[in-house]
Amino acid sequence: MEETNNSSEQGFLLLGFSDQPQLERFLFVIILFLYILSLLGNTAIILVSRLDSRLHTPMYFFLSNLSCVDICFTTSVAPQLLVTMNKTDKTMSYGGCVAQLYVAMGLGSSECILLAVMAYDRYAAVCRPLHYTVMMHPRLCASLASVAWLSGLITSLVQSSLTVQLPLCGHRKLDHIFCEVPVLIKLACVDTTFNEAELFVASVVFLIVPVLLILVSYGFITQAVLRIQSAAGRQKAFGTCSSHLVVVIFYGTIIFMYLQPANSRSKNQGKFVSLFYTIVTPLLNPIIYTLRNKDVKGALRTLILGNAVGQTTGTSETPGILKKRNTPRPSEGSFSPDIPLVNPKTLGSI
Repeated sequence: MEETNNSSEQGFLLLGFSDQPQLERFLFVIILFLYILSLLGNTAIILVSRLDSRLHTPMYFFLSNLSCVDICFTTSVAPQLLVTMNKTDKTMSYGGCVAQLYVAMGLGSSECILLAVMAYDRYAAVCRPLHYTVMMHPRLCASLASVAWLSGLITSLVQSSLTVQLPLCGHRKLDHIFCEVPVLIKLACVDTTFNEAELFVASVVFLIVPVLLILVSYGFITQAVLRIQSAAGRQKAFGTCSSHLVVVIFYGTIIFMYLQPANSRSKNQGKFVSLFYTIVTPLLNPIIYTLRNKDVKGALRTLILGNAVGQTTGTSETPGILKKRNTPRPSEGSFSPDIPLVNPKTLGSI
């Protein structure tokens, strides 16, 4: 227990890529660039989903939650990582490490559940179009989003509490890019069988189960799409699932980190894999899910043009032009609150 107290006073030494200075400098620029793009992209999704009434639908409600999770998730890791990579002293305080451990794991777990919820929403839209507005009513959507957030934060509290109670021995060096449960467990000087078993069970619940639910949802969607007689309609409907292939990267890299035996992978493998689900995936989500979507592009164009028109009102614009720009037509594939039926042929823009 004395070692635990010493660790709490000294903190941890995050080695990261310090053994490869040239690679570290290169990664610093790349990570900073990706982090800024991720913040801009996810913030744009949240803003347009709130400000454009055409996007007040269950799908964009969940996408807004996903963007919020991604902003918080990547922010819990990227700034500290950039600071550590840009200085000689790689030390991180014990309190900062514990806080990062809890926040990163909680938000990552929440995203796992939220992606499964989004797959269920697509299943309801494609396979049960006549009942979609009944199945995905606002109260249920709010409840599902709350479950995703709370379940992640609760399991993270359990995992973090069990991990920080382990007495640490020997060095305080973490050969990783941030404080993560599998890495901290390896520093313990006691038997960690219970911690590893508990982490395995939690990983199955938050990784394997959501993946299976997503696959089942996409299986039903595939069956519904194959019944569409129009080839163009099938191609557009399959776009709904192909847009969600980013889940393969997210779940795959986390499963590699949490369910693969630690001694079966190299040190650098774990570091690069962690970069994917903490830095890369939060950037891919807004690009793949929404920024390629006609509705979101139209909403962004409306907001930008609306601001530009507002600044030039009374000078070079005529009332007719102003009225036309401020009243955009609903784009193909948009959901209308007055029409409960979801047409599979329009799913290509979802």
